[in-house]
Amino acid sequence: MSRPSVLLPLTGFFFLISSTSGSESSVPYPVTCVTSGADLVEDGVVVLCPPDCTQWKVSVFGTEIYASVSSVCGAAIHRGVLGRSGGPVSVHKLQGQQNYMSSYAHGIQSLALSHWTASFNLTKPVNVPLELTSETSTTALPAAALPAKKPLKKQSVKKALTGGNKDCQMDIAMVIDSSNNIGQRRFNLQKNFVTKLAAMLRVGSTGPHIGLIQASDSPRTEFLLTNYTQPKELLFAIKELAYLGGDTNTGKAIMHTAETFFSQENGGRRGHPRVMMVLIDGWPSDDLEQAAMLARESGVNIFLVSVTKPAPEELAMVRDKDFVKKAVCKDNGFFSYSIPSWFSTTKHVKPLAQKLCSLDSLLCSKTCYNSVNIGFLIDGSSSVGEGNFQLVLNFLAGIARSFDVSDVGARIGAVQFTYDQRLEFGLSDHSSKEDSINALRRIPYMSGGTATGAAISYTTQNLFRRTGPGRNFLIVVTDGQSYDDVRVPAMDAQRQGITIYSVGVAWAPLDDLKAMSSEPKESHTFFTREFTGLAELVPLLVRGVCRDFTENN
Repeated sequence: MSRPSVLLPLTGFFFLISSTSGSESSVPYPVTCVTSGADLVEDGVVVLCPPDCTQWKVSVFGTEIYASVSSVCGAAIHRGVLGRSGGPVSVHKLQGQQNYMSSYAHGIQSLALSHWTASFNLTKPVNVPLELTSETSTTALPAAALPAKKPLKKQSVKKALTGGNKDCQMDIAMVIDSSNNIGQRRFNLQKNFVTKLAAMLRVGSTGPHIGLIQASDSPRTEFLLTNYTQPKELLFAIKELAYLGGDTNTGKAIMHTAETFFSQENGGRRGHPRVMMVLIDGWPSDDLEQAAMLARESGVNIFLVSVTKPAPEELAMVRDKDFVKKAVCKDNGFFSYSIPSWFSTTKHVKPLAQKLCSLDSLLCSKTCYNSVNIGFLIDGSSSVGEGNFQLVLNFLAGIARSFDVSDVGARIGAVQFTYDQRLEFGLSDHSSKEDSINALRRIPYMSGGTATGAAISYTTQNLFRRTGPGRNFLIVVTDGQSYDDVRVPAMDAQRQGITIYSVGVAWAPLDDLKAMSSEPKESHTFFTREFTGLAELVPLLVRGVCRDFTENN
C-alpha cells in the first residue's frame, strides 16, 4: 500500500505528512484552509478541512475543475461538497487546462485564470467514518481522536444526511420570548411548542434551515441557520435552551435578527426566502415599528405569533395596542397568528407550519435582488468584434452577479442578434447564478448586420412570453445604428410590462438609444465611448433595476 503525502504550509514552513493508505484514504489527513492542490503529492487523497474556512481569504481559481494553486478547502466549499463546519473531502488530480472560469457559489468567489499546469476536482469521500462528516460534527477531528462507534448501515447513514422538506426551502429565524413576562413554566411550554413546530417543518439540506434568537433585555442568538441541519440535533438544541428573564424587548430582537442573522456569513442562503417567526407572550416592552420596517426592507417576512393576549384590565400597560399590525410583513391577516394559551398549542402546529412554508404568500421576500426577470439583448454584429464581444459578456456577467439567481429567485436569459436572432438561453434554463454566468460567458460570437428592432420583437415574444408584469427588465447592448425601426417594437415591449434599459457603445446613436429605453429616458439610457467603460455602468444599472422594481411593486 502506498503512503500518500500532504505538504502543509504552517507559519512559513512546509511539513511532509505520510501514512499508509490505499487509492483513496479512509483516514483523512488534517490540512489548513490555505493548503493548495499543489501541496498534495499523491492522487485520491482524503483531506480533513477545518471549520470556518470562509472566514479566511482563500484563493480559488476555476469552477468544478480548479487550478492546483487553489485552496483545496475553499474549492470544496465552492463546489458544494463541504460545509462551513469542515470535514473530509477527496481530492483528484487532473492535467492542466485553459480558461478556468470564475463563479460565485456557497459564499466563495472563485477567480478566472487563463491557464495553469495542473488541476484537481473534488468529491465527497466514501468509506469515511460518519463522525468526520460536517453534517454531524461542528469540529473536525482526526479519526484516532474519536471514540469507537458501532458501524451504521449505509441506508441509515444516507437517511441521516439527506432529506428535508423540499417544498419549504426557507431560511427561518425563530425569535422566542424569554422575558419575565412569560416565566419559567410557560417558557418550557413554549420550547415544547417550538420543538413540535421544528419537527413539522422537517429541516434538512434540501429543506428549511432554522436558527433561533431569544428576546429578553438584549437579544441572544442561540444558534445560526447552519448550526443544526439535521432534525435530531435541532430538536435537542431547542430542548436545551436556558430561560433568561428580563424585559420583553422584542423590537431589539427583530432589529438584531434583520441586521445580521440572514447574512451569508451567518449561513443565509442566497435566493432562499427569509422568514422570521416572532413569539410574544402578552405584549412587548419596546417599539416594534422601526425594527419591522428594516426587516421588510431587507426582504424578511415577519410572522407574529401572540399567545395569551392582554386581559382588559392589562390594556393600560400595553405601550402600543397595534403592535401586531406594525410588526408583521403585511397587515392582511396572513402574517399574524393568535393562540389563546400555552396549554393549547399542539393543534396550532400544523396550520402555522403551512403558513411559514407558503412561498407564494411571502410578500416581503419580493425584493429586486430575488424577484426580477432580466433579459440581455446582445449585439453580435460585425462591428463589435470578438474581443469587444467578450467585454460585453463580462459586463453582463457583472450585472447577473448582483442578483440572487435561483429557481425561487431572480432569473436571467439572453438573446444575441445580428440581422437574425438567436435565443442563447431562456429565463428558466439555469436555476443558479453560477450556471447563468457560465452560460453567458460561453455565448459564441455571431457576426453580421444590425437589426435591433426585430431583435426586440423576437425577445418580447420568445424570452418574456410566460412571465408576469412588474418585474421584467430588458437590457439592450449595441454599438451602432440599427437598420430597422426600434421605436415601435420598444413601445410594444413596454406595453407588455417590460422595462427597457439601452446601453450604447462607440457609434451607437443617442436617438436610437432613447427611442428604445423606458421613461424617464435619462435614467434608462446609458452610453460609453469605449467597450472597456462598460464595467463602470454595472452598479448604475443594478440600482436602476431595483429602483424601478420598488416603485412598481
